[in-house]
Amino acid sequence: MSLLEVEGIHTYYGDSHILFDVSLRVEEGELVALLGRNGSGKTTTMKTLMGVLKPRAGAIRFAGKAIGGLPPYEVARRGVQLVPDERRIVPSITVEENLQLAALTAPNAWTLDRIYELFPRLKQRRRNMGRALSGGEQQMLAIARALIRDARLILLDEPFEGLAPIIVQNLIATTKLLAEQGRTIVIVEQNVRATLSLAHRCYILSKGRVIYEGTPQELQREPELMHRYLGV
Repeated sequence: MSLLEVEGIHTYYGDSHILFDVSLRVEEGELVALLGRNGSGKTTTMKTLMGVLKPRAGAIRFAGKAIGGLPPYEVARRGVQLVPDERRIVPSITVEENLQLAALTAPNAWTLDRIYELFPRLKQRRRNMGRALSGGEQQMLAIARALIRDARLILLDEPFEGLAPIIVQNLIATTKLLAEQGRTIVIVEQNVRATLSLAHRCYILSKGRVIYEGTPQELQREPELMHRYLGV
């Protein structure tokens, strides 16, 4: 049994049909990449997994239990955390208060020391308000909030978007370390090369459908496919 099993989901925005019969699986300890051009359905897939959007058909199971259609707070209680592309940190409280707030209802919350060991920059900025952080620091905090809850599955939506190259390198290194430590991660990211260097397996979405599943090594042997659907 896979940790996450998605079978034939169909998701709509209002009357607009966005995801068509999407199926995928994620094993415990895997880092799986969802790739595709803008508008291909990647973020919609993440929001559907998290319960932000409710699929009209299909099934989503996490650790063997159905979660499709549950509200986000119930999905979070079961051990899934979404790091959205908007980051959604609380700007009017400090870094440390953001972390403490996230840990409040977690049964096995990480210590602040454990978070600061992974993100030394957040320790330096722990007394600063969320609004005072740079984009890269906000992204670190967004990921740290998911980790402090000891999530079994972390959904990273565009974690490297719009960040300086040095920050991207740091976040790639952190994501790689988390994967090596056995964290289960699904990542959506436009930086295809960086993502393929991290992933164990990948899916390509196009117009709301899964059109490819394989390892990064297998995908890199398909340059025509990569150019057509990923623009690289």
